Amino acid sequence: MTTPVRVQNRIGDQQLPASTGAEFERRDPADTRRVVSVAPESSADDVRAAVDAATEAAASWRHTTPSRRAELLTGAARLLTERGAAIAAEMVAEEGKPLADAKVEAGRTPRNLELYAGESYRLTGATFPSDDTPLVYSVCDPVGVVGVITPWNFPLNMASRKIGPALAAGNTVVFKPSPMTPLMGERLAAAFIDAGLPPGVLNVVHGFSAGATLVADERVGAVSFTGSNATGAKIHAAMGLGRRVQLELGGKNPVIVLADADLAAAASIVARSSFSLSGQACTGAGRILVDSSVHDELLERVVALAGDYVLGAGDQATTTMGPLVDEHAVAAMEAAVAQAVADGASVACGGIRPDDEALAHGCFFPPTVIADARPDMALSRDEVFGPVIGFERIEGLDEAIASANSVKYGLSAALCTRDLHAAQQFAAEMQAGMVRINRATVGAAFNAPFGGIKQSGTGTHKEQLGPTVMEFYTVMRTIWMGN
Repeated sequence: MTTPVRVQNRIGDQQLPASTGAEFERRDPADTRRVVSVAPESSADDVRAAVDAATEAAASWRHTTPSRRAELLTGAARLLTERGAAIAAEMVAEEGKPLADAKVEAGRTPRNLELYAGESYRLTGATFPSDDTPLVYSVCDPVGVVGVITPWNFPLNMASRKIGPALAAGNTVVFKPSPMTPLMGERLAAAFIDAGLPPGVLNVVHGFSAGATLVADERVGAVSFTGSNATGAKIHAAMGLGRRVQLELGGKNPVIVLADADLAAAASIVARSSFSLSGQACTGAGRILVDSSVHDELLERVVALAGDYVLGAGDQATTTMGPLVDEHAVAAMEAAVAQAVADGASVACGGIRPDDEALAHGCFFPPTVIADARPDMALSRDEVFGPVIGFERIEGLDEAIASANSVKYGLSAALCTRDLHAAQQFAAEMQAGMVRINRATVGAAFNAPFGGIKQSGTGTHKEQLGPTVMEFYTVMRTIWMGN
């Protein structure tokens, strides 16, 4: 890609610039001299127009047959599959992830939509015995207008996990992609529109401030958001009574390694948990709690694996770690390392920007392992969202679980052990929405609930395709039928 792609808002049946003419640029994080996409900085009027269109389309869309809704979702999936290679290449340029990872995401997203298409047929109610009326039954109705606000790190996959079930349930959608990945938002929306989705059923508004207006509009009956805790808290406060909110937020995800663990396997699990997507995953590990008897050996192994990563642009075949999302993210990593050292920790590897001239124009930061971390340090308690992890010594599983549970987050957690009893105790006592045994903290089952507890999200509505996925997007009503 050499020429920037100009993205527009999608409101009703039109593609429009911002009403004020304002725009913003998204630059390639591997080489910030290059502009990848240009998108509208939507005004409050633009967002309200999108909600107008969604509201107008809601009545007809909710009465669209399940077969037709499923057909449109599978049609969008088919188009995404056909366009997958081109979309993956654009994802590399706009977001920065290596091409192999971009291809995985571009390939998984259509399968999400195929699964949600089936949910169109399963919006069932129930009948209930009654002493005083012939029939009592329940029905599932759509919420109405759903606001979808998504992050940049999985710009197709996460958005499909929200838009897909919303449409399957008969809701209309106003979608605000991350301003870091406006082109990916456009590519996803285009697949739905090109598949034949009626005007106004899916609307797209871009920009840095559009989300606040979307959330504030009381015609939006539900908002699904994945992102930072700070923004999630504001959305939660703004929604008030009578509207529903689904929040998937941050984590401080631990990997606990016991003395009996296979250390080679554990080191690989730590590295994958910590450095996948350059550490920019909400389920990525930040705390490595290691039994003191094997701490030094595991630290040495992980440092060696960290040194094997090759930094570079995602479209280079040798690259195994791409850039961070922007310069602010690099500065945040430097600050986290500096604070950890000031708190008494030491840098085992990484910790500074690479001095390679080939990386000079990109937002790169190496895999960084901090030794001598303690539970009271900011590094051990606050989400870093990058490839910086802290090693802590523990004495047995009880201490490790108590320490891991002491933080405000509860998203993902992993244990490395050969002991079945320890695995069962960990599964029972770990305060996390997703618990892994001898597996990395990252990743998600294709058809299982995804989400956290405590301040890692609302916890009441899970993403993916677990048994309750459609509950967020539907309203259950009970009807008493008299003679």
